[in-house]
Amino acid sequence: MRALCWTGVNTLSVETVDDPVIVNPHDAVLEVSVTTTCGSDLHFLSGYLPGMREGDVIGHEFMGRVVEVGAEVTATSVGSRVVVPSFIACNNCWYCDHEQYSLCDTTNPNADLQRPIMGYPTGGIYGYTHPFGGYQGSHAQYIRVPFADQNCFAVPDGVTDEQALFASDAIPTGYMGADFCSITGGETIAVWGAGGVGLMAARSAQLMGASRVIVVDRIPERLAMARDEIGAETVDYTASDSVTDEIREMTGGRGPDAVIEAVGMEGHGTGVGQIYDKAKQALRLESDRATALREAIRTVRKGGVVSVLGVYGVTDKFPMGLVMNKGLTLRSAQQHGQRYVPRLLDHLQSGELDPTFLITHDMSLEESPAGYAIFKEKADNCVRAIFRP
Repeated sequence: MRALCWTGVNTLSVETVDDPVIVNPHDAVLEVSVTTTCGSDLHFLSGYLPGMREGDVIGHEFMGRVVEVGAEVTATSVGSRVVVPSFIACNNCWYCDHEQYSLCDTTNPNADLQRPIMGYPTGGIYGYTHPFGGYQGSHAQYIRVPFADQNCFAVPDGVTDEQALFASDAIPTGYMGADFCSITGGETIAVWGAGGVGLMAARSAQLMGASRVIVVDRIPERLAMARDEIGAETVDYTASDSVTDEIREMTGGRGPDAVIEAVGMEGHGTGVGQIYDKAKQALRLESDRATALREAIRTVRKGGVVSVLGVYGVTDKFPMGLVMNKGLTLRSAQQHGQRYVPRLLDHLQSGELDPTFLITHDMSLEESPAGYAIFKEKADNCVRAIFRP
């Protein structure tokens, strides 16, 4: 089959690789209908996350049709149109029993690569470095899905392939971020980052009852999407002397009730701090440019919630004093997609949620290296490029 492979730092190519096969009787094999770029892919593409090997197939956000199932698969049938969360769950361990699916104790065969750094391993994820399992990714014609009955969700009638695609990762990640904010109705939520996850977090906060959503970014077309597609208020941090002061003024002096950070380790900013972080990151003295995270912590009201969705490694100058003295609640995780996908499919089917405006580039798999180039550089107004293997 044809697949998009990592061949070195900032180097991708479409190669012919072996077709996936059933390894375990609980496996399924999917023919990938559509798959998409994700901002977290850029971290290993840029060399900030270790553990990639030449020839690894990348991609973790996808949907498709089941073409083969193992002997012990009972709830997923050949021919079904399904969407699959990016993190793989077994649905049997303690963490899956507590709906913390990305922390699954079973699905990462390379747990020993994570333990020295994190103490405990996460679950496995498709196409995302060997410490995260070394699974082949979704930017391919076919993909193997372990524990198919636990990870394949049937796409209902009336939901298109393109809508279902984003229920794999962007929507459940954003929805989880809003869920972490403990919204009961009437809150003001500020979101840092207007990429796919940030925009889905903003929309999810509205669905949960937030009365105001403020989105912070610097890219004009992304800020326009936040206003026009989501109905959010926006702040361009490059045009502001102080984002904290501007949002404080917008919120009557108190600040937002909760903030969602959807940027991660390659964040941009202004001033001396950005130069310092960029230099240290380039020299591999730290892995993160955590400008957005620090700013979000500074801006949230006292006693508020900080929900972190961006992917981070080792962050320098983390403002723990602000977290403690302001009485903040800090919540973070890789997405627990299996917890949210059923209700997200309901939102999609009812028309309350439509993520397809995120698609700015619709491409073939053979065009995917070019798709990643414009996605990485945010060129040609790219928010998300999708590929059709």
